[in-house]
Parts: sequence; C-alpha cells; structure tokens
Amino acid sequence: MKKKLLSITAGAVIASSLGVSVAEAATYKVQKGDSLWLIAQKHQTSVDNLRTINSLSSATIFPNQMLKIVLEPAPSKPTVKPEQIPKATATYTVKSGDSLSKIAAAHKTSISNLIEWNKLSSTLIYPGDVFTVTKPGSSTTTSESNKQAPPVKNSDSKPETNTPKPTTSTTTYKVKSGDSLWKISNNLNVTIANLKKWNKLTTDVIQIGQVLQLEKTPVEKIEQPKTPTKVEPPTEQVDYDITKLIDEANQLLGTAYLFGGSSLNTGFDCSGFIHYAYNKAGKSIGRYSSDGYYNRSFYVNNPQIGDLVFFENTYRKGISHLGIFIGNNNFIHAASSGVQITSLDDSYWKKHFEGFKRFY
Repeated sequence: MKKKLLSITAGAVIASSLGVSVAEAATYKVQKGDSLWLIAQKHQTSVDNLRTINSLSSATIFPNQMLKIVLEPAPSKPTVKPEQIPKATATYTVKSGDSLSKIAAAHKTSISNLIEWNKLSSTLIYPGDVFTVTKPGSSTTTSESNKQAPPVKNSDSKPETNTPKPTTSTTTYKVKSGDSLWKISNNLNVTIANLKKWNKLTTDVIQIGQVLQLEKTPVEKIEQPKTPTKVEPPTEQVDYDITKLIDEANQLLGTAYLFGGSSLNTGFDCSGFIHYAYNKAGKSIGRYSSDGYYNRSFYVNNPQIGDLVFFENTYRKGISHLGIFIGNNNFIHAASSGVQITSLDDSYWKKHFEGFKRFY
C-alpha cells in the first residue's frame, strides 16, 4: 500500500519576539491533483505561508515536488478575527468560487474599494480570507453584511420599477453584474436546462437587469433593459463565435485549478482553459502549452474582446501564462486559485504582461 510522504521533523519553530506558540515543521510530497489551497487546507495553514517558506514566486506546483510545511497551532492561526474589526465595519469570509468582482457586486461596492479597505496588493483571494466589505465607520453591522439576500418573491416585496407583475404568484430572480446561468443555477439549486426552458432562452446569454422566472407559471412579457450589456462584435473577422467564447468562459468562473487539466470535471490550467473555451466557441485548435499558443498567434496593437493576453516569467522563464481579454482592461483566466476575472492593472500581472495576440 502506498503511503503519502509526510515526515514530521523533531524540532520546533519558535518566534519568541512575537509571542507565537510552537509550530511543527514538516515536508509534503505533492500528489497528482494537488493545489496549494488543498495542501494548505489539509495541514491547517495558509497559501501565503506555503509560498513564503518554500520561496515560491507563484502558486503553481508539480507532482512529486517536496514542500516545507509549518503546521500552525489552532490558537495562533494568523487570521483577522471579526472582533478585532470595529463593530461598525462589516466583514465577509471568502468561500470557494468567490472573486473580488463577485464580492463587490454582492455588497454593492467596487473592487477598488475592497482593495483599498483591505490593503490588498493583488486581486488574488483565497477561501477563509476575511474582508472588510463596507467603508470603515459606516453603520452596517457585520451580521447584516454576511446575510445573503434570498430570491425576491413578488408576493412579499415591492415590484421592481419597470418590471411587470406576473399574472400568477411565482419566484423571480433579477440578473446582477457578474451573473451567469451557471452561477444562478448553483446559487438557487435549479438546473440550467430548467432556467432556459422556463424563460424560453435559446442561448446561455443573459443581461444585467433581466428578470428570470424560477417556476413554470404564466407571466406577462418581461421588458428588457433599455441599455442591455452585451459583447461588442469584433472589429476584425475571426473564425469563432466571440459571444459564445465569452459566455463559455464566464460559465467556468470558480472552476478549480489543475496542472495539466483541460476538463470541466477535473479542472483547468491556463492553456487547458484556452483549449476548452475556444473549441466550444467553434475554433478547432489543439491542446498546447502557453508558449505553443503564443507561436500560433500574432501581435495586435488594438486588442478586441476575445483576443489572447500573454504573460512571461511567472512560475518559469519565458511565456508561462495566458488568458482571454474581455474588455475594460480585464481578462479571464485559469489562475492558481481557479478560473477568475482579473484586472490588467493588478500589480503582479502588470509586471509580467507580455502583450496581446490573436490566433492565426
């Protein structure tokens, strides 16, 4: 029977100057399917600690790689306790699948505010992080902030302005920024197929402000927003469906990272994500590494939605990461913490940015 290699060193790490309690030193052999987040959860430590003690420049790891681990004692876990935050400031604990954009939308604030209030140096976040989600000194309480608003029921709430009242009692959901059919189906415990059937949708594209029916009941015609958010058509002809590309990519938000992964069931790495999304959008392309896609594309000075964004010298020298440009200086990619949307203004990615390219 194979056993995981986990040797506990008969020593202790003591930080007397900080008054930190004793922690055990250990090593761990990376298994297939592991990620830094999974290893951190197993050994009750944090991703930042693993990266620091192993001098990792990124969160990318490889099978059979040996990692040093310091097992943090539960009483001295370096997390921000809610009671340490002023009562007038609301907090939110990050869950698996979260992103800064999703948290900002849920708490009606901006990504820049979250970065400022929590003194973040990048948009990378990890499950278990505790964030301030209201301006320090505001009147919102922590308990109120962490409550998730249930789907709006027309029977006990005022109808939204410009939203026709259904002819029968039914449950509805109003689409918010960052939503996709996949997210809504998971949050409300319904299937994508039912959402499309109940709302007579022929594609997976939804619009901010759109009201979705969650039960099959006769309803009046729903008026669409006056200025719907949509993907602008490319200025130059491409051999794939740009709208489907962005829609497919958005549906993968929150999917786990897996080195070498290219499947929705197992997870994605950056190049596996590109292969999956573009093929779904109608572009027949093989499974290559990041530099393989780099060699099959050409530079563009004025990037359009759906173009490739390349980065260099991240976890290895040369072209080592890529994503899909989605406009507004943002790109979507399979990062070490999963598929997410990141700003090109992020200090880490800005430092490693190489250029925009487009498939031949």
